[in-house]
Amino acid sequence: MNKTELQQSEWSEWLKIIRSYSQPSLFKSWWQIINSVVPYLALWVLMLYSLQVSYWITLLLAIPTAGFLVRIFIIFHDCGHGSFFKSQQLQRVVGILMGLLVFTPYHKWHFEHRRHHQTVGNLDKRGMGDVMTITVDEYKQRSRFQQFYYRVYRHPITIFLIAPFFLFTIAQHIPKKVHPKKVKVYTYITTSVLAILVTLLIMGIGLAPFLMIQIPIFFVATGAGVWLFYIQHQYEGVVWERDDQWNFKEIALNGSSYVKFPKILQWFSGNIGFHHIHHLGPKIPNYNLELCMNENAMFQKDPILFLPSLRTAHLRLWDEQKKELLTFKQALR
Repeated sequence: MNKTELQQSEWSEWLKIIRSYSQPSLFKSWWQIINSVVPYLALWVLMLYSLQVSYWITLLLAIPTAGFLVRIFIIFHDCGHGSFFKSQQLQRVVGILMGLLVFTPYHKWHFEHRRHHQTVGNLDKRGMGDVMTITVDEYKQRSRFQQFYYRVYRHPITIFLIAPFFLFTIAQHIPKKVHPKKVKVYTYITTSVLAILVTLLIMGIGLAPFLMIQIPIFFVATGAGVWLFYIQHQYEGVVWERDDQWNFKEIALNGSSYVKFPKILQWFSGNIGFHHIHHLGPKIPNYNLELCMNENAMFQKDPILFLPSLRTAHLRLWDEQKKELLTFKQALR
């Protein structure tokens, strides 16, 4: 058996293992919906009543409420991958409803997210569903204004505090030319329905209370969500390749991170820290990701610890010679 045949045989065995974890549990899926959506709505109502006592209490309540919103987004994410229910129709309906809660059009987001899975770690196919990252050489070839723009874009304040809020409240509702007509239509429909629901809610409780509740929730949830997405493919030791060297299995295992979160954060983030397993098997439900890694030695890798992962925010440019992400200072030394 030659090397290619050996690799194909190995991948065939891996696929069998991955498929064995890709069977959703109806009970686990519905229970995750219940223990995510019900507390989120209950806390939202509690925040409304807390406005009569102290806005500081409202702001404190926004933190766990945002945590449940992140968890709802994971359900939304799994539905788009077809991993949450066996019924594709049920999956689509639940995904659209979860999308309304997270203010994100289901069809548009998953069109871009599928592209992300097909091109992640590919230096020749950057641009959709990714955090914009350029190489050291590309940065040096850009004008001073373009370099300034990229520095502002990659600054932690922009990428984790400012951009996420506008990404989910505005940008996600504006289709692009690359989106198929069906995706554009569904985006407009979802946005219209969401606008109607928000209007009705504002008519019921008032504009000021709505903004005082929803804005803090969204700032925390979108910032946390973008941070989770960022460290999945932006970390020390990540692998990126040009198209002719790009390999799905290699990028899934070594171009996607395993972040070891404290258990409470692992729960709220829906096991998304096992991101290399997710890229190997996108149809594995989030509640099976940890089990898949723990029971199969070939999928295990050294974790990135939660607190040290915060340092990755300073990695900005990809060095093609060193094959690693660098800070601006390291790249331009």
